[in-house]
Amino acid sequence: MKSLFDFIVEPVGQRYSNEVKIDDKSLIINTKIESFKSVNNIAKVISIPKIFKTPIKKGDLIMIHHNVFRRFYDMKGKEKNSKSYFKDGLYFVQLDQVYLYKRKNKWKAFQDRCFVSPIKDFNEVDTGLEQRLIGIIKYGNATLKAAGIYEEDLVGFKPFGEYDFVVEGKRLYCMKSND
Repeated sequence: MKSLFDFIVEPVGQRYSNEVKIDDKSLIINTKIESFKSVNNIAKVISIPKIFKTPIKKGDLIMIHHNVFRRFYDMKGKEKNSKSYFKDGLYFVQLDQVYLYKRKNKWKAFQDRCFVSPIKDFNEVDTGLEQRLIGIIKYGNATLKAAGIYEEDLVGFKPFGEYDFVVEGKRLYCMKSND
């Protein structure tokens, strides 16, 4: 099974990540399908696009856009799959919906995406927990390297271009290189 333009993937685990384990108990943190924060965004690659060359291979894990596995209610209140749904628990994922890929237990940024780790704010006057628009590059890319910006470098970024992701248990901001 091959797709011309899209990856074919399956979710790792369930479509939604609604439970948190605390010791030997499970806590359900979300019961609504509308909330994008609880949608699983880790997928296993079943097939790669035929027309594009990509470093991602069959069997790799990828971090994807939250709308791929998401369900919604139509205008009549009927629950539906996203437009990415293919069949039998498989989904199509477009190139611009892929942010990271994992091979040999190491995550790598995909295309022009990068991930920045927020920095704690030690300012006693400000009530924020993090310094605003400043962070450390966690997963860089070729564009940033060409500009002399490497992983572990301190960077500033534009407002409203960053999106929260949890990678290996840590919250990171995903953004494009030019942000």
